[in-house]
Amino acid sequence: MAITEALKKGDKVVVVDKKPVKLTNSQKIYWPEEGISKGELVSYYRDMSSYILPYIKNRPQSLNRFPNGIKAPGFYQKDMDVSQVPSWVKTEKIFSTSNNDYIDYLICNDTATLMYMANLGCIEINPWHSQYKKPNHPQWMMLDLDPGDISFGEVVKVALQIRKAADELEIESFCKTSGASGLHIFFPLNTKYAYDEVKPFAAAFANLINQRIPETTSIERSVAKRRDKVYLDFLQNNKGQTIAAPYSVRPRPGATVSAPLAWSEVNARLHPGMFTMKNIKKRVETKGDLWEGVMGAGIPLKKLAVKINSLLKK
Repeated sequence: MAITEALKKGDKVVVVDKKPVKLTNSQKIYWPEEGISKGELVSYYRDMSSYILPYIKNRPQSLNRFPNGIKAPGFYQKDMDVSQVPSWVKTEKIFSTSNNDYIDYLICNDTATLMYMANLGCIEINPWHSQYKKPNHPQWMMLDLDPGDISFGEVVKVALQIRKAADELEIESFCKTSGASGLHIFFPLNTKYAYDEVKPFAAAFANLINQRIPETTSIERSVAKRRDKVYLDFLQNNKGQTIAAPYSVRPRPGATVSAPLAWSEVNARLHPGMFTMKNIKKRVETKGDLWEGVMGAGIPLKKLAVKINSLLKK
């Protein structure tokens, strides 16, 4: 894309790290009730890029696009039209077994690409758990706490039970808000294990929590069977699955953000709408990046298999 390209009125090109990013319709309102514009979304990702990029670099992206704002229908895009993207935007061909074909995934490794994605109306950043160079080995294991018709306070209690079990296993665990109604619990793996090794352990961990608090948790995939419980979703631990990245904005009222937490913050005062586009930057400037440990040495998954099975039998 050349800077000399003809621009529509109101459009502009900004140069970021020597890469020209075309910004269009910046005044379009994406959050009508809050009056937040597309331009503000792009600026948010520019300002937060140093915090977000470590967790999305070299990971195939599933773009969750809302080009007309959160009140209009959105759509997911995985396959990029490489003839239409700027030459400086990195894409990677990855074979999809479900499509029986190669998909040109976008790879976001820099601020310019993050801004390009936001300009496409990509409100939410959804990376794979693994990097394209090592696609079968996730960086982390996760449990997605997805509440049905139950209070957020119960989600917090479930998260604390997970923390307790992790402490018993002597492994690190990290919590963040989903930016919606749930919580995400992550365990560092450092790409040591394949998805086929990770998923059974995640399933065992979910079963352990369900065994301990069956009255408020469920491992049932069917929504009808877990309507009033917190779903312990361990099925996210598959190749190609995505989840909202740390500091990702969500296409929800309030422009909420998926915010990393200190475990001391996971308490009765926590609620899903606390962290937004408007306050998260000040928070990380004060508290730093609470998610750094997720990229750490990794838990000894194989050694833990026997231990978690012994806990399941109690």
